[in-house]
Amino acid sequence: MSLLPRPSLRSQRRLTGAMQVFLVAIVAYGFFAGEQKAISNGVISLLVTLIPAALERRYDLPLDPWLALWITMAVLLHTVGSAGFYARIEWWDHVTHSLSASLVAAAGYTSLRAVDLHSDAIRIPPRFSFVFIVVVVLSFGVLWELFEFGLDIVATETGVDMPLAQHGLEDTVSDLTYNTIGAVLVGLFGQAHLSGVAETVRDRLLARAQG
Repeated sequence: MSLLPRPSLRSQRRLTGAMQVFLVAIVAYGFFAGEQKAISNGVISLLVTLIPAALERRYDLPLDPWLALWITMAVLLHTVGSAGFYARIEWWDHVTHSLSASLVAAAGYTSLRAVDLHSDAIRIPPRFSFVFIVVVVLSFGVLWELFEFGLDIVATETGVDMPLAQHGLEDTVSDLTYNTIGAVLVGLFGQAHLSGVAETVRDRLLARAQG
């Protein structure tokens, strides 16, 4: 059973639309203020917010309204951070990493649950699912930190301001810690909102195997 009140489809669309308008405003601010990070992150984030609607139309995935808000909020907070909040508010980076990690955890859980439902020969205990989610997020977090490290090297060599950057060992450890927090939250509370998506992915796998 869901632990959160379910918003109506109209409310979800209004909230998502309002956040998308805010993202457009951040991109405009980036152009006028000469903030390259705000522009690049804003455009990428705006495209990401269109993914849930595209998945529903193309693959008929029954996405919970909270999922669309979840995705949009995560990319919005990151874009706001790139527009200056990361430098001004110390804990802003912690929030965005936890939310981003929770999205990775959600994708990992959905894939695992779909495989579990797809095959009668495979049974994945709930405890293993929890461990799997945490391991997937930690692995992705390490790859992401290596990616940021690579961008730092490119920025140093070329003088180009990159949209992402590392800020030392302490920042890296902090990022991985809050990634873990996001994974744990999904492992504990995310199943109620992700089961319908996992079942649809299972149905698509069955249809493809039979086709």
